[in-house]
Formats: sequence, C-alpha cells, structure tokens
Amino acid sequence: MGSCSDSPVPGLINPVNLRCEYRVDPIGINTEVPRYSWELSSGVRGQFQSAYEILVSDNLKDLSKNKGNVWKTGRIRSGENIQVSYAGKELQPSTRYYWKIRAWDKEGYASAYSEPAFFETGLGTDDWQADWIWDGRAAPETEAETARLYVCGLGYYEAFLNGEKVGDHMLDPGWTNYGKRIQYASYDITGMLAEGENTIGVMLGNGWFNPLPLYLFNRLNLRKVLTIGQPMLISQIRLEYGDGTVEWITSDESWKTDTGPILRNNVYLGEVYDARLEQDGWSQPGFDDDGWVPAIKTDGPGGRLVPQIQPPIRVTREVKPVKITEPEKGVYIFDMGQNFAGVARLRVEGKAGTRVQMRYGELLNEDGSLNDLTTIACHIRENWYVEHREGHPRNANQKDIYILKGDGQEVYNSRFTFHGFRYVEVTGYPGKPSLESLTGLRMNSDLQDAGDFECSNQLFNQIQENAEWTFLSNVFSIESDCPGREKFGYGGDIVTACEAYIFNYHMPEFYVKTVRDFQDDQRPSGGMPELAPDNTIYDKGLTKDTGPIGWMLAHPFLQERLYRYYGDKRLIEQQYESTTRLIAFIRSQAPDHILTVGISDHGTLAPKPEGVTATAFYYHHVVLLAEFAEILGKKEDHENYSKLAEAIKAAFITEFNDGALVDISTQGAQAFALYYDLLGDEQQQTAMDILENRIVDKHKGHLSTGIFGTKMMYDVFRMYDRNDLGYLITNQMDFPGFGYMVENGGTTIWENWRGGLSSYNHPMFGSVSEWFYKSLAGICPENDAVGFDRFIIKPGITGDLQWVKASYHSIRGRIESNWKITDGQLVLDVVIPVNTRATVIIPSRSADEVLEADQQASLAEGVTSVSHDGRYTVVEVASGSYHFVTR
Repeated sequence: MGSCSDSPVPGLINPVNLRCEYRVDPIGINTEVPRYSWELSSGVRGQFQSAYEILVSDNLKDLSKNKGNVWKTGRIRSGENIQVSYAGKELQPSTRYYWKIRAWDKEGYASAYSEPAFFETGLGTDDWQADWIWDGRAAPETEAETARLYVCGLGYYEAFLNGEKVGDHMLDPGWTNYGKRIQYASYDITGMLAEGENTIGVMLGNGWFNPLPLYLFNRLNLRKVLTIGQPMLISQIRLEYGDGTVEWITSDESWKTDTGPILRNNVYLGEVYDARLEQDGWSQPGFDDDGWVPAIKTDGPGGRLVPQIQPPIRVTREVKPVKITEPEKGVYIFDMGQNFAGVARLRVEGKAGTRVQMRYGELLNEDGSLNDLTTIACHIRENWYVEHREGHPRNANQKDIYILKGDGQEVYNSRFTFHGFRYVEVTGYPGKPSLESLTGLRMNSDLQDAGDFECSNQLFNQIQENAEWTFLSNVFSIESDCPGREKFGYGGDIVTACEAYIFNYHMPEFYVKTVRDFQDDQRPSGGMPELAPDNTIYDKGLTKDTGPIGWMLAHPFLQERLYRYYGDKRLIEQQYESTTRLIAFIRSQAPDHILTVGISDHGTLAPKPEGVTATAFYYHHVVLLAEFAEILGKKEDHENYSKLAEAIKAAFITEFNDGALVDISTQGAQAFALYYDLLGDEQQQTAMDILENRIVDKHKGHLSTGIFGTKMMYDVFRMYDRNDLGYLITNQMDFPGFGYMVENGGTTIWENWRGGLSSYNHPMFGSVSEWFYKSLAGICPENDAVGFDRFIIKPGITGDLQWVKASYHSIRGRIESNWKITDGQLVLDVVIPVNTRATVIIPSRSADEVLEADQQASLAEGVTSVSHDGRYTVVEVASGSYHFVTR
C-alpha cells in the first residue's frame, strides 16, 4: 500500500462536487446528523475509493490548517462516497460549519484535500423566539459581522430589507399540511445591511393558507378541507458581532401592518393590483408609518417549523411572445409559442386608474379568441355547472388585473399566483401593444439539470423537449397534475412520471418532501390519501377517506426509487412505521389477497381491468415493504412480507389467468402482469405475444394504455428486449400517441390522448422520457443498485435510429452513453464514474467482434469480464471512459 500524501499524485482520485444533505453549501439544514456526499474524478480507468477522511470545523482558519475542531474522522477504510453520516460534536443552531474531505485510491494513495464546502444549521423548534403576527426596524449599535434572516409567511410572502427584495424565491413557503409542517427559508443578509438604521418589510399573500371558498368540481371547498387561516408571519433575524455577541430581532407586536396595493390574490383566479395604493419606501429606513397599526400576536396553524428542503420556486426563464393578434377591437392575444407555467410581465404607460386585464389559456377558439376552458379552476365553468353558488365566478378563469398609477412606464407581474398558459389575452391596454409589451416569466421549483437526451429521430427529440417543458411546469414545491386547472399532487401521476423526472433533474430533496407530505396526511386507518397535501379527493379509494391503491403507492415507491438512485436509506428508516401501517391497512381490505376497487389504468382507451390493476398494486406495495425490511436488516419482517407477496401472486394467477389471457385481453392487462411478474413462467411469452398482437394488429402500431399501462409497457419492452415495439408506438404521428400531440401543435404533454377540454400540460404520461434514457440510451440502474453504484448500459438500436447521445449525472458522477451506426458498425462511447461498475451490453454475433480502443475488449484496461449470450456481448467494466466498436 502507498503512504498518505497531502499533495495530489497524477492518476489519483480527487473529491469534487461536495454536497451536504444533497445540496451544495446549504443554509438552514435541520438535522443533528447531516449526511455528506462527494463525487470522485480520475484520469485513469478502474479507480475506486479505498478510504476517506472528513474534516469539519467551525472556522475556515482551522480547516485551512487541516484541523477538524468539530469532527475529524481519521482515515476510514470505506468505499462509500454518498450518504456518509456525521458523527462529531453536537451541532449548534444557526451556525456555519466548514468541511472538506480527502480520499485514498485503490492503491492507497491519498488525494489532496478537496476545496472547502460549508453547511449552516437552521433553527430547531425550540430555537424560535418570535411570535406569529398578522393584520420593523432595527438599529444595531455596531456593524454586524454576519446576519441571517429566518422567515415564513403564510400563505405566500416576499421579504424586503432596506427596500430591496431578499433573495429571488417566489411563492415561498412550499405547500405542506400546515397543521403538521411549515417550511421556513434561511437567508444570508449580511451584505444587505446598512450602517445605522435598517428596515425589514414583508408582503403577505393568501396562497394555499387562505383560499377563496371555491367549490372545486362543484363539491370541494378548500376552506373546509385544508388547514387555513388569515395571512400571518413569523420571522427572526440573527446578528452576530465581531466580539462574538449575538442579537435576535423577532417578529412581535411592535411590528406594524397596513394594506398594500394587492387587492386580491388567489392561486387559481390570479391577482388584482392597484398601483395607486403603493407606498413608496415602505420597507426603507425613515418611512413614516404613523398610519400603520400594530401587528396582532396570534397562534400559528400548529405545524412544526422546519427548513425548506426542496429547491425554491424561481423565475427560471423569460419567454418572448412570437405573435400578437387582435380578434376583436381592443382584444389582443399574445402567442408565447410555448405552453408553460408562470406569469406574464406587463409593460404599459397610461393614465392613472386605467385597468388592464391579462387572461390566460392554453388554446384558441376557431375565431382566434382565447379558449381558457382547459385551465378553468377545477371545472368551475358555465358549460359544466350543476349548481350556482353565491360568490362564485361563472367561469373561474386565470387572470391578473393591473390598475395603473399613471407615472410613466410601469412594469407589473403578479407575485402570489401562477398560471398555466400559452396565450395571454390583454384587454384595456392604453393604445396598441407591441411584442415588447409582454414577457412570459417561466416559474418552477428550480431543479438542477441531471440528464440530457438527443437522437437522430427528430420526433423523439421534440417529444423529449415537450416532456421537459411539462415537467418544469408542474413542480411548484409539489409535483402537480397541471399548473392551471387543479395544481394538486396526485400520487398516481407521481408514480408514473417520477423516474422520468429523476433522469432529467436532481430530485432527491423534492421527493423526500413528497414522501413526508404523504406521511403527514396518512389516515388513522393507515391508508394514504390520493394526493398530498390532502384535500379529501378520494376517487375509488379502498375506504371513504383513503385514496385509490395505485395513488397510495407514491409513498413506498418514491422511497424505493430514492434508495436505488440516491442511496437514501435514512428515509426508509424514518418511514418504516408509516409504510407498515399502510400495508396493514391494505391487507385488511383484501382478506383473500384480491382487490377489485381502484381507478385502474387512468387515461386508458381500453376497458379498465380494475381487479388486475388493484391486486397488482397491492402486490407491489408488499414487495416494496419486503425490500425495505431486508435493507434495514429486519429478517423476520422480510420473511413475512415475502410470504405475503407470494400469496398475493398465487391468488392473482388463480383469479385472473384465463388460459392465455389475463383478465381481459388488452395492452394494459398484459403490461401489468408482465411488469409485476404475476404469471407463470410458461405464460410470460404468451402474454408478450398477446401484447404484441394488440399493438401491431388490433391498434395498427399504436398504444391504447393509460398512465400506468404506458409506463409499464415501456419497461416491459426493455425487460423483454422488444424496444422495436416501443419505437413503433412512439413514432406514430396519428391518434393516439405522442406524435399526434406534436402534429396538432402540442408543445407539452397532454392529459389524454385526444386533447379535448382536458389539460394540455400534464406530466402523468411522461414515462416516455424515462424510456428514452433507459431503453434508447440504455442507462438503467441494476435492480439491487444502491445510489446508482451498479448499472447497465445497453444501447437501444432499433427502428431507423442512427445515433443517440445521452448523459445522466448520478449522485456518484456523470454517466454517458453515446452511440452511432457508421458503415454498418456500432460505435459506443461510455463514461463510468469512479466508485461505480457497469455492465455494457453490445449486440454482436460473438465477443470477438467487439473492440475497445483497437483491441479485443477482453484485453482492455478496466474490463473485468467479457461473455456472449448468443445475441449480445456482455462487458463488465470498472470506472473510466471506453470506446467500443463492433467489427
């Protein structure tokens, strides 16, 4: 073994991209045992980490001297580079800690220490001194060395310091069950402090905490089913001075309040803003607040204050209109050229009191006027009315209204709402607007990109682009069904689209929050809601207060995917009791191991095999819990749940296997049975033959499945090496299919195959993007992977594809799969991160046909084994970059 060294040696591994609790340099983490992850770079193949050392210090000076005065692990013999748990001194609240690591390679040589990173603890429940207040100034005697703002305003808020907005978040805090958890944000405001007097101001909006009494679907009043209240605020500022003293400035009854220019704000109906009511300088020192009234101390909604862990909502892109039309005098339609979620920014000049309205929609009528019926709030519209309710709009459409103050050019965009739209109808505009008069502001939880996919089929590239726009339109602290009509976090939609999200974006914090959202709303019986945060939509649930079984699956399914993709074992530990309660509840509803109630394959064009799908979902729940028990070392639980899963499988085969058919002979029924391996060995090929027949012959190369059947079919095609069928259904331009959406002007993925008056921005069919990565690029984690430590690369050479370029930045590093067909030869370039292993599967007649860098693959450095199974050469490789060619 080599000796330790503080200086880098050529060819050694080097730690990069340090993260704490999934984030780079996070402020406001709330755990006594944070976890550390890092990637490893190396210029040579086959490297892996044999040991590591972590240093944690409360100051950079000590850390620069390689002193960990809070935690020094020493040399830990371990190959793990993700989810390494802290085990040092007790961490203090509101404190910044600096850390770095070094790693030893496979030969025992040490890398240099990494660049320093930091994390900052937030406030625990007992650390809050502030009061909730509803319907501030500070003047420290000496200059603060550091300043932090911890703030939460319900339902939404924006904070200002000395007249400047703090941070760039929009629509904070993220939506939760406020009776269980309330998220606060942490800001470093040191650079915003002025000498002498400083003033903080906060604008509050209604958000989901103070919804209007709209009867969604003509029956559901959010004010009766959510934790609600009047807008309120809690805030603490921590000032630390050079001598080490700390001062806290907290929200209390000395703060003053007044009404502002926002006359109405609602997550569905939009905002009304009267600029004549603006108070210049209201958040700046010296403002005359004599007309303001003291804040009133109040009780909070009851939930624990916790740091916001998912990425904040931000404006992530500006979208310029491509065309303006005027279907009738004074009515202007801005075509943004793209369906997306966010708001419009208006530039206007006119007389005080002029009222300009912006109404949003996804479609146009035949006469060119705006058709907003697909984004009407939960079907509150005249042509769907069952009963008119007092105070209801006839059509609950999305619109923002701006009332001018008459002070030259004015710029406005709403603060406390968001819309789903492609078109904006502007009325009341003084004069004639130009393309520069309006800009779209795309908003979404600011997810970090993780993947990239491109191929020689331009339709597939457009479908992928449409999927990406759809995904980002539906992440506003929850993964929603659509950004216009409902905006709810349906569990079934999450299950079917989550892996597509994971391949495209860095999702761990977001999905950890999602799992906790479902846990917060778990029913006393153990059942889960249909969506989270829960609003009591229980369509075909197993009981009257639980969701349908496929939608409850979101809770365990996300846990398992977070473990396989990111190695998050802690979440499984934390959720184990909730998961066992869930399975016990389902079991109580299926004494004979058969279930017959559920939404089934939502969105299918074929008859729904409700018994098949409900029982298969039950089986999946139990299989997942058996896996969790094994992961946690609970041997008895693992055995018991494994036996239960086998009993469900046996009951399924007895109940639904009618000779060669599974219940009913549809694409979806076969896909469910094959995906879940719920057939006898001798019947699997028969089911696959039926599936092929239903695609090729009965539906002329088209799919007929709903959201689950579509995802499962794509996975079945990969599992059974039939990507030709996946290519066939995806490459169709007519109804039904993704190409039909594109051919009919779709720039996002639709809610259903036909379109109609359903949503045109819906991620639940987004599994097509997962298929691009897993099956065409061929990047797929092994079934027993932990944090993507082992995976497969199997290029999907099918149809008329000539090349694919794809990458996925896993928690351990960047993976690449780039292939092309040149003169009848396959050229495949792959990148495998340090500390991982991959199985590369290459179509060939024999292993001798496969070369790596002009030599037999078996002779190449980093290749650990080569075999041939009759159709494919199977190459096991360690980390590094490889260039394979078939001859």
